[in-house]
Amino acid sequence: MITIIHGENIGESRKYYFDLKQKSKNPLTLAGATITITDLAQTLEGQNLFAEQKEIFIEEFFSKRKKGKETDSLLHYMQEHQRDHHVIFWESKALTPTQTKILSKSTLKKFDLPKTLFAFLDSIQPDNGKNAIQLFHKTIETEEPELVFFMITRLVRTLLALSDSSSSEPIDEIKRLAPWQKGKLEKQSLAFGQEKLLGIYSKLFTIEEGMKTGKIGTTLIQAIDFWLVKI
Repeated sequence: MITIIHGENIGESRKYYFDLKQKSKNPLTLAGATITITDLAQTLEGQNLFAEQKEIFIEEFFSKRKKGKETDSLLHYMQEHQRDHHVIFWESKALTPTQTKILSKSTLKKFDLPKTLFAFLDSIQPDNGKNAIQLFHKTIETEEPELVFFMITRLVRTLLALSDSSSSEPIDEIKRLAPWQKGKLEKQSLAFGQEKLLGIYSKLFTIEEGMKTGKIGTTLIQAIDFWLVKI
């Protein structure tokens, strides 16, 4: 059996993944970015896997591994032996049908973020604080403020990277974007400009440091409200 856990809602997908791992009687963990056919075969045979079904947990196989013959061979190997063991993949993003089609018989567990969160992130525009605050409070009716803050920080970091034309190597968030997503975020980035983005990113960093040290002075929700008013 093969299970692929993926999606943008990292908090929920991670929880589901660790729940499976905790319930496993003998979990085997392998690094998705560096695993080889030899590693996999030795792990399975060394643990006497084919005599007793074991569960193998692999993180970021699709996200961090380069495409190539060895990657294809690993996937085919797992597919051929899925009756004998259970492989559980965890990915920190949503996978495309192209990425998962080689494992056609796998079980897909996708954890999406709510539409209200995306609407809120889209509302983060200059002089749009009132609307953004309303959408923020609607979002935290169902989502934890910490997750929303993480998504805000990731968004602003992406916008800042898109504003820097001198950068030769794009950050991971940009590499993952579909063309239509990149185009939309480029417009959002241009609306702010690099100088403004540097300022609001610095304020996010201050909030994060305050959370870590316990010196934030307000609740996280209040801190985000103040931040939204000032953008």
